[in-house]
Amino acid sequence: MFGRYTDYGLTPTTPSGRGGHGYAPAGVRRFVVGWHLAWAATAAVAGAAMLWPGGFEPGPEMAALAIGVAPGLFGALLAALGGETAAVIAILIWAFAGAAASLMTGGVAGPLAAWCLAPLAAAAAFGRPRLLALGAGAGVAAAALTALGSLLLPLPKPVEALSVWMSLLALGGVAAGLSAGLVALQGRVRGALGQARDIELDLRETLERQPQLLMTLTIGGRVIEAFGEGPGGLGSRDLAHRDLADLVAPDDRPRLEEALRRAASIGSAEIELAPASDSRGWSVLTLRGLSSHRLIAALRDARGQRDRETELEQARDSAEQQNAGKSRFLANMSHELRTPLNAIMGFSDIMRQRLFGAMSDRYAEYAELIHESGAHLLELINDVLDMSKIEAERFELAREDFDAREAITAVLRLMRGQADRAGIQLRGALPPEPLEAEADRRAVKQIALNLLSNALKFTPRGGAVTISARASGKMLEIVVADTGVGIAPEDLVRLGRPFEQAGDADQRQAGSGLGLSLVRAFARLHGGEMTIESTLGEGAVVTVRMPVLRRAAEAEAMREA
Repeated sequence: MFGRYTDYGLTPTTPSGRGGHGYAPAGVRRFVVGWHLAWAATAAVAGAAMLWPGGFEPGPEMAALAIGVAPGLFGALLAALGGETAAVIAILIWAFAGAAASLMTGGVAGPLAAWCLAPLAAAAAFGRPRLLALGAGAGVAAAALTALGSLLLPLPKPVEALSVWMSLLALGGVAAGLSAGLVALQGRVRGALGQARDIELDLRETLERQPQLLMTLTIGGRVIEAFGEGPGGLGSRDLAHRDLADLVAPDDRPRLEEALRRAASIGSAEIELAPASDSRGWSVLTLRGLSSHRLIAALRDARGQRDRETELEQARDSAEQQNAGKSRFLANMSHELRTPLNAIMGFSDIMRQRLFGAMSDRYAEYAELIHESGAHLLELINDVLDMSKIEAERFELAREDFDAREAITAVLRLMRGQADRAGIQLRGALPPEPLEAEADRRAVKQIALNLLSNALKFTPRGGAVTISARASGKMLEIVVADTGVGIAPEDLVRLGRPFEQAGDADQRQAGSGLGLSLVRAFARLHGGEMTIESTLGEGAVVTVRMPVLRRAAEAEAMREA
């Protein structure tokens, strides 16, 4: 439908559906071959007629006619091969043959001087407009060469009786060949123009049916030409010589003007607009620079995209509301559970210490179990309460100035007994100088406590857990390293999220899955971060970095004050 470029100019692959213009490549090739063979046959017949018994004796005239046969044969062969290079070679052969034939019959005054125009006729026969200049130039060169030979060389003169007939042959052959070539060239040009019109019509039809509104605009936004259908059924015929601002809601017109300026200056712009014809509609306008005076624009209906975005926003808001409701519920329930749990722990502690008299060992053991279970449950409830407050954005840090070493040392003393019972070596590596921090003391303790509890839980008997703290500028770095079982790569990506746990079933039963998530949350509340590095079977290293340290001079001034 759209045609293609071939060796013989713009020709359609099939006859045009609208006008039937153009030639198939094989037809063009056959015409050019036939033209050359016709020329060669005419020259050969003319020579044979002159040599007919009782005719003229062979002489330079016969050799000149033989030379006239040669370019016809070679040209036919080159035309059959196809290609522009073959056409150029054929035209040059015509130029040399025309000059040679003219020189052999008396030069510019001879009867075959008209053959110097044969290159132009051959160029027309090839049907390529751009070869006409080469043919004309080759003809002029052949004529100049003939004129120069006429001045410098003693040229033979043809038999007077043959001169008239050879002149008629030369003029007639060149005229007929040039006419046939020009007629064929005109037909091909007309066919190419018809095909170009067909392509333009096809392209316009395609542009009209595509789903967007495509426009060419002036820099100021006036529509020059439009194709397709715009939002609200606005067609291209409704836009001729109108301003693009007429399509846009009044509130969006300043943004449109800014987008036009941006596209004119940097070459592109894209904005979202509400159409003037539909207050609930939504369109996307894309602008591209086409030249210093024109822009190209594409306007597409984005209502469906807008509706999907609205639905997603509503779904997200609903999910956030549900999550906030869940967090409020957990926070309220955790608070309500702590009151009876404190009573259970208090009474069990009284029974365990036998404050109101002796009781059997079995009852004392039961009281110990009740107290331990209550302490564990209280720890879980506190974690849930803290996480619920953080997720509900109701957790407020109680910042104060303190030495971070003291908070970590207190946690070490608290965890020493658990480590000894588990047969794990617990070590602390703290610097000799103070780590003056401005942070939530309870949160720092909770970070250290959760990291050590987690490390002890995953470290087998005979292993070691080390907690260290150091200063790095304003950063307080708390690092807990263990020689435990390590963490699998698939578990690493999950840890740090609420209620996510690693390890086997027994290890998961020992916790709530909130320890590391609380550590990460407390670190982020202080503007810091938590990172985990681990190799399965070789232990893990958890690092918490928070920008909470005061500089030495500031800390000294605070202590003096």
